[in-house]
Formats: sequence, structure tokens, C-alpha cells
Amino acid sequence: MILAKLKKVALKLIWVSSVVVLVACQSQSHQAALKEQQGLFYQQVMLAAPVLPADLTNTAMLDHVVANRVAQSAYKTANEVDYSETNWQQRVAADWHYFDIPAAQGKLLVIDYQQQGDQLAYRYLANGSQDDLYEPWSSSKIQAFSGAIAKVRATNLELGAHATIGNSNVADLITSINSYAPFGSADGNSNAIASYFINVAGREYLSNLFADSWLKLNDSRIMFKGAYATEIFTPSKTRWQSTDSDTVVSDIAYFTVNSDDPAYLGYRCDGCGLTGNKAMTTLAQAEWLKRLASHTREPLTQQPFLQAEDIDVLFNGTGHTDKTAKVGGMMQGISQMITQSLAQVLAPNDPRPAKQVLDELTQGQWRVWQKIGWGPSETRSTTEVVMLAHVYLPFIQGGREFTLAAQNSVSGASEENLAATGLQMQANFTHAFKQLLKSQ
Repeated sequence: MILAKLKKVALKLIWVSSVVVLVACQSQSHQAALKEQQGLFYQQVMLAAPVLPADLTNTAMLDHVVANRVAQSAYKTANEVDYSETNWQQRVAADWHYFDIPAAQGKLLVIDYQQQGDQLAYRYLANGSQDDLYEPWSSSKIQAFSGAIAKVRATNLELGAHATIGNSNVADLITSINSYAPFGSADGNSNAIASYFINVAGREYLSNLFADSWLKLNDSRIMFKGAYATEIFTPSKTRWQSTDSDTVVSDIAYFTVNSDDPAYLGYRCDGCGLTGNKAMTTLAQAEWLKRLASHTREPLTQQPFLQAEDIDVLFNGTGHTDKTAKVGGMMQGISQMITQSLAQVLAPNDPRPAKQVLDELTQGQWRVWQKIGWGPSETRSTTEVVMLAHVYLPFIQGGREFTLAAQNSVSGASEENLAATGLQMQANFTHAFKQLLKSQ
């Protein structure tokens, strides 16, 4: 009898062990499948070259058609807000808790456009995180570029982004910053090129653009005092020459070492905190890009010294030298997250690729200008992704247009966590676009 009981116990233990092994194997299989899925997302969506619209014949921001969809009280014009005075954030039409996305699941702000007669009007929509500081990573290269071109314009109004720096074409350089790949005369070293533009503009100049010199955000925590790499793009000559005229400036000064700039601060400077030496917010980044996107249509908020053709180079790479490319600039910004989320929301039952969906709905004239940034932060023990973008959707509800800034992070500083962070961001985009683009 004892022997029989022992056999039963042994058989039960074998069965329990088998179940444990089976569950463990299933768990390992699930984890392997999840990692494979994340790996594919990282390579095929986050890191992928952007999909481009079918119709690239017209890239002018001035020709955008934006509908007047709802009561005018939901939006305010620049005249009504008066962006020239501080505390304008308290005067804009805003719903700072419009998106029902918990702040713990990511930061998101959208500036939505409406046409009121011959004026643009705006409403600010967020999930309560619009003033939260974060490190912008490479998304802030847009601020570095426009600041540098404006600084050069201040030196000579006849010289801007339609230019060469030594043997390098400026449109090629900004495209390479966005694409992370060689483009025309640019070598693809995005960090080094962007650091050059920071060192042309100067960190005090860039930081002041967020404050009294332009945006008037009245937030002393925001700063642009760092760089992206110790390596800095070195042009063959410091001479800038216009490609539209005979204008030449023989020596555009720049700091050849980041720390030579008196305003440079180390990443963990005394006043920097955990967000480092380029601390920004979704409101700061989105407002900067919104003012660039509306430059020709909104004279009251134009960046000082910058001209429309400079923004055209930034957005579209106009004047680039790569004969294999139809467009450059932010149109070549890597990632397909926004386009996939837009297509999923606008045509939820359509299995076709996002490009085909968007082309059909907008007669091929949709636009997504974007700059993504990401990285693991040992300082914060997180892995982070930031997106700065401007979207135009003609023929959708009479024409939709908006600027967005988003940031997501997950615990653990590791390159392996980038895909999980990106998936979280894309889920937020899909959810937010459903709210934003719902029938009104």
C-alpha cells in the first residue's frame, strides 16, 4: 500500500513538473514571439524611411485648405491671443485635458488649425502634460537648424538656407539630419551636422528664442545648452554662398568645440536636473514648429529674420542636389508611425498599406513633416522616444491640419526597449487621432 501511494505521489509530481515545464515553454515561446514582433516594428516602422505622398507637385504651405468645421469660439486667432505678450498660454483656446491618455502612458500635445475668413485660428489639445519637462533627443534638431539659419540671416539678410557651406548644400544637410543617411553632398552624420548648426547659432541665442526673443514662454526651465555629439561637422570652407544670387559671406563663425561656447552647459550641470542641458516641453516644441508651418500665413508669429524659403528648405529640402530624390527635408524624416496611425483611424477596415489609403483619401496630397528622436537614458533609467511633426490632410473633413509633439518612456535604459516605447507612442497616436479626427 505504501509503495502504491509513493507511485501516485511520484506520478503527481511528474505531472506537476510537466505542467510547469509546459507553462515555462509557452511563456518562453510567448516572450520570443513578442521580441520578434517588437524587432519587426522597430525595423519596419520606427527605423523605416517615410512613405511619401503620390502628388509632390505642390509643397507650398500657403496653399493649404483648412476648413472652418466648428463654432469659432473653439479656436482663437493670433490677433485674439496676442502672442507678443507673455502668458499667452492662458489666453489661447485650449483643452489641456482633451486626450484621455494618462500622462504615465506618454506626453502629447496637438495644435489644431481652423480657417476663419483670411486668418488661421488654433486650439491647443493635450493630456495634461504640456508643461512637463523632458529631453527632446534628436527632435530638437529642427530648433537647431531654424535658429542657425535665422542667425545667419541676421548677419546678412540676403543669405539663408538656399546656400552652400563650402562644398556642402544646406538642403542636403538638413535632409541628412532627418533621414540619418547620406544625401547629395551630406554624409549622413546627423548628430555632427546638427551640432554644427547649434554652434553657428550659439546656445544663448537658441535658448532666448524660447523666451523673450520669440516664443515668450516665460518658463526658465527650458534651455538649449547642449549638443548631440563631440564630433562636429567641419565644412570644407567656412564660406556660405547663396545658390540664388551672388551673395557670399566668407567666414560664418561657429564654435569648433562645443565647450568653447560660453553658454554651453554639461549634461548634468547644477541647474539642469535629470532632463539634462536641452530641456523642453511638448508646448515649447510644438509651438516652435507650428509657427514655422504657419510662417507665410501668420505674419504675427514669424521667427525673427527667417524667410519663407528657409522654411521650405527645412520642410521639403528644396534646392537639394540628390537627383534620385523628389523631396528632402523633414519629408524624409524616418518613421512610419504617424502615417500608419492616420490610415488606421481614417479607414479602420481597409487592409491596404497606409500610403495607398492616404493617397486615395487626399488625392495624393497629404503631408507629414516629422523629426523623431530616441535613446536610453542612464540618468533617468528609462528608454525614451520623442516625435515632433506637422500634418496636413486635404479633403478630410474639408481639410485638417495640426502640429504635434509627443514623448514616451518606459522603465529601463536599454536599446532593447526602444521598440516597446515606440509601440506605446503609436498606440497613443491611434487613440488621439480617433478623438481629433472624429466627425464634428
